[in-house]
Amino acid sequence: MQEKIIEIANRIKELRDVSDVTPDEIAAAMDISVETYLKYENAEADIPASILLEIANYFKVDMSLLLTGENPRMNVFTVTRDGKGVFVERRSQYKYQALAEKFIGKKVEPFIVTAEPKEGEPTLHSHPGQEFNYILEGSLKIYVHGNEVILNPGDSIYFDSNHPHAMKALDGKPAKFLAIIM
Repeated sequence: MQEKIIEIANRIKELRDVSDVTPDEIAAAMDISVETYLKYENAEADIPASILLEIANYFKVDMSLLLTGENPRMNVFTVTRDGKGVFVERRSQYKYQALAEKFIGKKVEPFIVTAEPKEGEPTLHSHPGQEFNYILEGSLKIYVHGNEVILNPGDSIYFDSNHPHAMKALDGKPAKFLAIIM
């Protein structure tokens, strides 16, 4: 997976270079420090999916270009077969599978996310937009703005992702959920 992260980071850097944008400018637009942005661009830190979406929006490209290096071509529908979406490991405890990377002009980014069990409390993060998560397998504890909610298969949560949030797989087993980032 590290190779995939390096490829994505290289695409971001190339896009920034050809657009004649400085790291300071994009970091300011993302509301993150230049140091954090440069860690993403140099593949020294995992890039949250929400930041990837923000970068894509900033440069007015589809997020698929960042994930795959190709522009999407489908504009009526796209089918992603079981296990065939583009896989991206963003953090060691989360694995993302993009479900609509071939569709042009998406208004949301749908993913299947697998959260691996991990000891300790997760790190909270926030990003502009909103998020919807629907639990498919396992149990997941969601931390949102000082609240803790346990979700089981069939449960869902919709929240303002500007508020600090994190997820944690429970019972020592992975949790799988549909995540839609807007």
